[in-house]
Amino acid sequence: MLSSKQRAQLRGMANGYDTILHIGKGGITDTVIKQAHEALTSRELIKACVLETSGITSRQAADLLAGKTNADVVQVIGSRFILYRENKDDKKIYLVK
Repeated sequence: MLSSKQRAQLRGMANGYDTILHIGKGGITDTVIKQAHEALTSRELIKACVLETSGITSRQAADLLAGKTNADVVQVIGSRFILYRENKDDKKIYLVK
């Protein structure tokens, strides 16, 4: 569980990140879950986007992907959302306490 200070830190970091995961009309498939898992393992923090053709909202997508990848939802704004999962083996992001 992330504190409000940690969420603020992660939101600031993600501000400069590109959106690397797009969820389209197929919704959240096994491929999307696999891509999110691999991206979270290598980056720890990812930004994703739900396209208008998708049948789900960005909040639904963020919650579902977070549950499937064991990640935390940092923020959901409009069609975009940010996920974070700590990589204990190769830590890249050090959060405030």
